Amino acid sequence: MRQTKEMRLVYSDFLAEMGKSNPALAALEADLSSSMSTNKLAAILGERYVNVGIMEQEMIGVAAGLSILGYKPYLHTFGPFASRRVFDQIFLSLGYAQLNATVIGSDAGVSAEMNGGTHMPFEDLALMRLIPKARVYEVSDDIQFRAVLDETLKEDGLNYIRTIRKAPTAIYQGDEDFGKGYCVLRKGADATIVASGIMVDQALKAADSLKEAGIAVQVIDLFRIKPLHQDLLGLLAGKPVITAENHNRIGGLGSAICELVSTSPATPVYRIGVDEAFGQVGQQAYLMEVYGLTAEKIEEQVTTALA
Repeated sequence: MRQTKEMRLVYSDFLAEMGKSNPALAALEADLSSSMSTNKLAAILGERYVNVGIMEQEMIGVAAGLSILGYKPYLHTFGPFASRRVFDQIFLSLGYAQLNATVIGSDAGVSAEMNGGTHMPFEDLALMRLIPKARVYEVSDDIQFRAVLDETLKEDGLNYIRTIRKAPTAIYQGDEDFGKGYCVLRKGADATIVASGIMVDQALKAADSLKEAGIAVQVIDLFRIKPLHQDLLGLLAGKPVITAENHNRIGGLGSAICELVSTSPATPVYRIGVDEAFGQVGQQAYLMEVYGLTAEKIEEQVTTALA
């Protein structure tokens, strides 16, 4: 398995590289430049790098102003502060105003670990999906993250990208096509697992285990959760669907899939995710067990669905 790159380095290296050749690129931080490895950007971007301090709402306002002036701002803070804390500002100043900005919400779900419930976002995808015309992503590894970041340079409007900060499990090798917003990682006729973020690795482990039991499972990495590509409906039809997300089952990936297949009653959907709970302090492996975000839980749900 290849060595992966820390997601925060993917982000900071992207800004450093593209900022040299793109004078419209700007980067904003809310006192987390060390955490996200963006502290090197001041020397590269100059006045196009702004650390506003612990004033996330102000960061959104600055981004809106920069966008009006023709810049493409990239904003980072932890997931709950990039969504809950600034939702009204993002909705109105960026979304409603139809301005250009890419918001990075790091420490997705249980990857916040010891920071606990105040810093553990289980609702950010739901909030961002509510903003009309916004594009919402949850990336699963470093190669995919860079591909999505590259795509945001070509897009106008509001993007939200949910990610962890640390090195991910390798999912891709670098020659994949990410154009449809999803990737089929396994093929199988018995059931489908649709996952995003850190749950993609868990879904693949579950699929491998189920294969040994004679159950062929299709695994889809749905990294663009809004808008969904309509081809997905054909891939999901006719067999049980299990969704797996590091997020509340309300409003996230599972809800998006249910909305997509709501006109197809022959496609039952079973959702694995956080069951209306708040975050807490703990190491990621422990938290994944507590919230049922494991390959074993996915395998159990597939077996139950088929029964």
